[in-house]
Amino acid sequence: MIDFYLSRIEEEIRKQSYGSQPKSLYEPIRYMMSLGGKRMRPLLTALAYSLYKNDTEKILKYAVAVEAFHNFTLMHDDIMDNAPLRRSKPTVHEKWNVNTAILSGDVMLVKVYDMFLDLDKNMLPTVLALFNTCAAEVCEGQQWDMEFETKKNVSEAEYLEMIRLKTAVLLGFSLELGALLAHAPEADRTALREFGTFIGIGFQLKDDLLDVYADKKKFGKQVGGDIISNKKTYLLIKAREKARGNLKRELEFWITAKKFNKLKKVKSVTAIYDQLGIAAITEQKVLDYFSKGFKKLDTLPDSPGKQNLIQFTQELIKRQS
Repeated sequence: MIDFYLSRIEEEIRKQSYGSQPKSLYEPIRYMMSLGGKRMRPLLTALAYSLYKNDTEKILKYAVAVEAFHNFTLMHDDIMDNAPLRRSKPTVHEKWNVNTAILSGDVMLVKVYDMFLDLDKNMLPTVLALFNTCAAEVCEGQQWDMEFETKKNVSEAEYLEMIRLKTAVLLGFSLELGALLAHAPEADRTALREFGTFIGIGFQLKDDLLDVYADKKKFGKQVGGDIISNKKTYLLIKAREKARGNLKRELEFWITAKKFNKLKKVKSVTAIYDQLGIAAITEQKVLDYFSKGFKKLDTLPDSPGKQNLIQFTQELIKRQS
């Protein structure tokens, strides 16, 4: 069933028309949306809707709106991170230029609102209010992420709150949107939103781990990019917390070095992580958050739709890319 939903989501993405002229404004949007990815957010919307209704085709457009918003944030995030690759392909600002990527992202966000406009007039205000809250929180999370770049010390609690905002709340919104479109009880909507938020934090922690330890051929992004840029991920925060003596001095050397060989830095910092057991600590934290998420589903009645949701989430835990 998950593969079926994914195929229909891809069809819906191909159906969307974002605009034509100037070509240089709209082609980057089509390029970004064609890069694929997990389509996790629209899938979560479809899965949540399927808990209550069988006519999932009716809401795929709104599920794809969530995916368009997600890709808008990625387009702009890639500029801020100076990222060369997205899903193993050149990022929009690399393939075109920074100004084009900014403008194309802006139009992409406008198109998200367009996609919601034909919702039932009684539902539209609620959906837009929830979406606006979520979108603002995503921006808040991104701003915290950027501010952490120049902040000397970031606590574990600060980091977890940042990824809750930047990554997790959109997963929560995706699920709540599906439940809302299906006219689910408010208690179910809340449970699904909280489930999505918890697994979203776990998902981002797993992403931090994969940035260091993933197979380069599978990951689709630059492995070790977080180490090169001194990004204050969960792994780095825990390493600075646990390192002592020579390990601490070596870690601080690589963090403060202005000129360095990128490959050597990634290899050296990864070796420090290995000595401190950071991968195992992070894996446990990932499992903790997914476990918190699963507990939120306990309040929902058992059904094939619920099992599909659980199956998909378990696959996220095991993912290697």
